Amino acid sequence: MSTEILRYAAFTDTPEGGNPAGVVLDASRLDDAAMQAIAADVGYSETAFVTAADGHDLTVRYFSPLAEVPFCGHATIATGVAWGDRNGAGVLRLTTPAGLVEVDVADGVATLTSVAPSSAPLEDADLDELLAALRWSRDDLDPGLPPRVGYAGAHHPVLGAADYGRLADLDYDFERLGALMAARDWTTIQLVHREGPDCFRSRNPFPPGGVVEDPATGAAAAAFGGYLRELGLVEPPATITLDQGIELGRPSLLTVRIPPEGGISVSGAAVPIGP
Repeated sequence: MSTEILRYAAFTDTPEGGNPAGVVLDASRLDDAAMQAIAADVGYSETAFVTAADGHDLTVRYFSPLAEVPFCGHATIATGVAWGDRNGAGVLRLTTPAGLVEVDVADGVATLTSVAPSSAPLEDADLDELLAALRWSRDDLDPGLPPRVGYAGAHHPVLGAADYGRLADLDYDFERLGALMAARDWTTIQLVHREGPDCFRSRNPFPPGGVVEDPATGAAAAAFGGYLRELGLVEPPATITLDQGIELGRPSLLTVRIPPEGGISVSGAAVPIGP
């Protein structure tokens, strides 16, 4: 029996924008090797596999072309909208390797609520190596956005750039950064520049996925929302937007809602990608 593989662009309303993800709504007969092979063949940064389904309760796993990852925001948005296209609006309960994630789906838009976020200090040695791999210096950093490692299902170091030009000219050492990220179990690097009180530009290097950069990263957006709340950089309840993927020609819009406590909500549209 052949496996139906759907392709959706998440955090966009056009197939040419956003972050493409593979979605397999029935992966119940697939083993790990088969899922990894499909993810590699699809070639997107992640493919989501629904390995079990009981009504609105789904079990989901995520694979990059190189390895399984514990959670992926844009593939979750894509899965929610793909499920909604088949079954209508509803609230899904996704059991993921990172924990339970609820996804509210309606009218081509999905809103995920992350597991409880947290952040931790970024050790000086790791910060120095990260900056060296990025070809940045400490002078490039925004003192109002202190370096941390954010978490909302996966780990993402957060670095704030004082000047947008630092993001625009991103040119990093792929092998060096990939080695550091593998050693520390980091999924992407959340590089941000604050453009206004509630608006940020973002770029996400993603060597562990075998790609230079992710054009929209829902898991990192959720981790960033938790980071802002924990450090008192927003007054909850708050809503921020992240513009990502613009430099890659795949503009993406992520809306992040930060409640006073609990999981962070990340919303975005998703659309099918044609054959």
